[in-house]
Amino acid sequence: MAVGLLVVLSPAIGAAAAPTPEFQPQPIQWGQCADEALQQAGAECGMVDVPLDYADPDGEKVSLAVSRVRHTVPDDQYQGVMLVNPGGPGGSGLVLSMLGAYVPKGAGAAYDWIGFDPRGVGSSRPAISCDPNYFSYDRPHYVPTTPELERTWLDRSEGYARACGNTGKLLEHIKTTDVVEDMESIRKALGVEQINYYGFSYGTYLGQVYGTLHPDRMRRVVMDGVVNVNDVWYQANLNQDVAFDRNIKIFFDWIATYDSVYHLGTTGADVEKLFYDQLARLDRHPAGGVIGSDEWTDLFLTAGYTQAGWEARAKAFSDWVHHGDWQTLKTIYDSANTPGDDNSFAVYLSVQCTDVQWPTSWTQWRKDNWAVYAKAPFETWANAWYNAPCLFWPAKAGKPVDVDGSRVDSALLISEELDAATPFPGALEARKRFPNASLISLPGGTTHSGSLSGNACLDNQIADYLATGKLPARQPGDGPDTTCEPLPQPVPQGLATATARPHQPEVLQKALESNWH
Repeated sequence: MAVGLLVVLSPAIGAAAAPTPEFQPQPIQWGQCADEALQQAGAECGMVDVPLDYADPDGEKVSLAVSRVRHTVPDDQYQGVMLVNPGGPGGSGLVLSMLGAYVPKGAGAAYDWIGFDPRGVGSSRPAISCDPNYFSYDRPHYVPTTPELERTWLDRSEGYARACGNTGKLLEHIKTTDVVEDMESIRKALGVEQINYYGFSYGTYLGQVYGTLHPDRMRRVVMDGVVNVNDVWYQANLNQDVAFDRNIKIFFDWIATYDSVYHLGTTGADVEKLFYDQLARLDRHPAGGVIGSDEWTDLFLTAGYTQAGWEARAKAFSDWVHHGDWQTLKTIYDSANTPGDDNSFAVYLSVQCTDVQWPTSWTQWRKDNWAVYAKAPFETWANAWYNAPCLFWPAKAGKPVDVDGSRVDSALLISEELDAATPFPGALEARKRFPNASLISLPGGTTHSGSLSGNACLDNQIADYLATGKLPARQPGDGPDTTCEPLPQPVPQGLATATARPHQPEVLQKALESNWH
C-alpha cells in the first residue's frame, strides 16, 4: 500500500489505529554548491535528511540534495518558494533552481527557486546504481525475432532486476508517494506554509499526486507535458510507442523536405526505408564496433521528443550514409547514454516498477508488444526491454493514488498535442481532475515539455500566471482553454531561409534529455 495511506492496526482487537507520527525535518544549512553553473548563478546548496520509511519517522534516514536561487525583488513583492522537477522518474533537478532567470518579464525573480535531486538520484544519498555498464555498446538486437534473442533480453532484464535487489533498503521506499512526502519535507525544512511548483513530464505526476495528498500546500502550479494518471505505467509505455512512431515519421518527412541538404530521399517514405535499411546493416556489422541497431534506434529517439535535435541527427544520418562517419553517431549516443552511469535508469525502474503492479506474465507482454510493433515498429521493442526488468522486480509494488485535484486552487497545464512521451489525452484527463486548472495546448506541436523555449505566446502566459495568478479563462467542454502555435520546424543552417531559432535554456534541455530513453 502506498506510503501516506498506510493503516497501522492495533494489536488490541477493536482498538483505534495509532496514527503515524508526523516527521519534522531540520532547517537546511545552506552552503556553497559543488556544481560550477550553480555557483555562477549564485545558488546555495544543502541537504535535507528524511525518513527512509515515513511510517517510521524516527528510523533510518536518507539525504536529499537541494539548491536555492533566491528572489531578487523587494521582499514586499516576494511570491514564495518554487520547487522544480524535470521528470524521469530519475531526473536530477538540482540545477533547475536556475530556471527562474528564463521566465519572461522578470516574473521568475519574485520566487526562491528550489531544485532537488529526488531520493536515490544524483547528489542525494544513497544514490542507486545497479549495473553501470548496462547500456554498453552493440547490445543484442531489440526486436526479438528469434527465441534466442527473446531469451537473451529476458535474461538481461532479470539480471538487472536482480542487481537492483542488492542495492539496499531504499528499493522498498522509492514510490512516487515517497517522493511526494519528500517534497513535503522540503517544504517544512524551508519553513513555508505553501509551495509553488513547476513540473515537467513525470514531474507532472508528482504534482498531481502532491495536489491530491497535500492540496492546501499548493499555491501556483505549472505542469508541462502531462502524465495520464489512468495509464501508469504499463499502458503509458504502449501509448508512447504509437506516438513516437508517428513523430519519427514527421521527422523523416522533414528530412525529405531538405533533400538538397541531406540527400536521404525526397519523400518521408524513402527516408524511412533508408533508416530501417541502415538499422539492418548495423545489426549485421556495428559501425566502429560500437553503434549497432539498438544504438541507432536510441540516438534517433530524441527526434521524437523535440525538434531541437533534428538538424544534428539528420546530418549524422547523412554523414554516415554518404561518408561512413560513425564517430558522430557515437557522440550523439553518448550524449544521452552516459557510459558507466545507470543512476537515472535505476531510479526510473525503482519508481515505476513499484508504483503499481505490472503484468506478471511475459505472455501478455509479448502479445501486447508484438501487436503494437505491427503498427509502430520504431520504438516498441526498445521501450519494452527498457521496462522489462519490472517483470522481475524484487521490491513489492503498491497501488497508485486516485488523483483528485478538486481542492487545488489553481494550476496551469501545458501540452503540445503531438507530444509522444506524454500524449495529449493525459492533459485532458488532468484538466478534468483539476477543475480550477486551465490548459494551454499547442496543436500540431511535437515537442515534449517545451515551455520556456522562446515561444512568446506560451511563455508570456506562464509569466503572467506566475506574476499575478491569472489563468486563461476556463472554457466549456473537455478541450483546451486556449491554444498557441508551436514553434516552427527548423530550417537547416546555411539555407537562405534559415533564421535564429528559439530554444530551451541549456540547463533545462540537459535536465530533460537525461530522462529520455
